Amino acid sequence: MARIHLDEKTVTAFVAEATAAPSMHNAQPWRFRYVAAERLLLLYADPERAMPRSDPGDRALHIGCGAALFNLRVAAAHASCAPRTRLLPDPRDRLLLAAVRLADPGEAPRDEDLRRLRAAIPQRRTSRHPFSEEDVPEDVRAALREAAAREEAVLLFPGRWHVETLLDLVRDAESRDLMNPAADEDLVRWTRIGSEAATASDGVPEYAFGPRRRDGRAPVRDFAGRAPVADRGSTVFERTPHLALLSTRGDGPADWLRAGQALERVLLESTLAGLSTSLTSHPLEDRELRLLARDPRAGIGHVQMVLRLGYGPRGPGTPRRPVRDVLEIT
Repeated sequence: MARIHLDEKTVTAFVAEATAAPSMHNAQPWRFRYVAAERLLLLYADPERAMPRSDPGDRALHIGCGAALFNLRVAAAHASCAPRTRLLPDPRDRLLLAAVRLADPGEAPRDEDLRRLRAAIPQRRTSRHPFSEEDVPEDVRAALREAAAREEAVLLFPGRWHVETLLDLVRDAESRDLMNPAADEDLVRWTRIGSEAATASDGVPEYAFGPRRRDGRAPVRDFAGRAPVADRGSTVFERTPHLALLSTRGDGPADWLRAGQALERVLLESTLAGLSTSLTSHPLEDRELRLLARDPRAGIGHVQMVLRLGYGPRGPGTPRRPVRDVLEIT
């Protein structure tokens, strides 16, 4: 097959797709460097976008970067490249999270499954709106479980009693925040209200907050807190939210990167299946609560994310930094 020409425009497009990934509070904690002579895209963590209060071990940072890495793989595969990925390729550089060599067709099998997910990248949204009570069909659940497994993770749809436990953990996390004046330090830093929302290139702008929850039990974080937001309103959310837990066997940086890739694969598959999604890490930000989140019957694995899925509005897109701010080409 012909060699694919990777010019600056093509590489920029790949990184634009990568940065459409979700990250905690939309902090976008990534940087990229393209080494043209080696056809190598390097993914780095951006420590200035870390969250020392709510993510002191950088677990969520790695998950966000892993999601961006997955989008990069999808974009490259869609362009007929064969992305070859190594996680944590240099133990001497803790900020270097992954190296992706953009191989030519024929150097690796064509991945049609990655290619077809490309259409979902611009459609995927985090929705903080109410979903219907309609259940997610079993064939869709099976497809999502398979998506997680392909990235060495496990997606569990908890039973009713386990859902009740998770909702209790969310309420516990909210109560702990109320007792700690500094607990919302990171959230406040990344919340964009008023005129700031119109020009923001990161964070969660007020137009993405969704309505206040007047009733219902969906675990939706309220970014506004007590701050007034014009024309926001309130509504009733679902009383029986459909939740899923994403877990990995290990709990180190490589596992978190795998979790991020699995998360984004699940989210893209969900989007193609017509589902709306939102994420909550709130009950996982406290080590004690996080340990209680996993299924005690299975007793294995480490919960990395709680997903809420259902049928409802997908919500607006959130801002992204210009690619020129996150990509260096050498």
